[in-house]
Amino acid sequence: MEAMTGPLAQEMRQLLTAALEPTQLDIINDSASHSGHMGDDGSGESHFTIVIESAKFAGVSRLQRQRMVNGALGDIPGERVHAIAIKARAPGE
Repeated sequence: MEAMTGPLAQEMRQLLTAALEPTQLDIINDSASHSGHMGDDGSGESHFTIVIESAKFAGVSRLQRQRMVNGALGDIPGERVHAIAIKARAPGE
C-alpha cells in the first residue's frame, strides 16, 4: 500500500473534503497489488482504500456511511475506479 497523490486520488480528496469535512482522510492506492487482475486498467489508479473520520458519521450506520462516501465521490466508484474499500468512522470511535 502506498499513499497516492495521482490526479484521481487528488480529486477524491477534494470531493470528500468538501462534502464530509473529515478530521482524518487517508487515500491509499492499492492498485499495485492488483496489477494484472480484473479491473486493472493500467492507469495505476484502479484500486483504493479510503480511511475517513468525520463528525458527519456520528449516529450513522456503517452502510449509510459507505453511501455518503460513495455519494460524495460521484461517478468515480465503479466508473473511473474499479474498487474502493471504505473505512469510515466518527471521531472517538
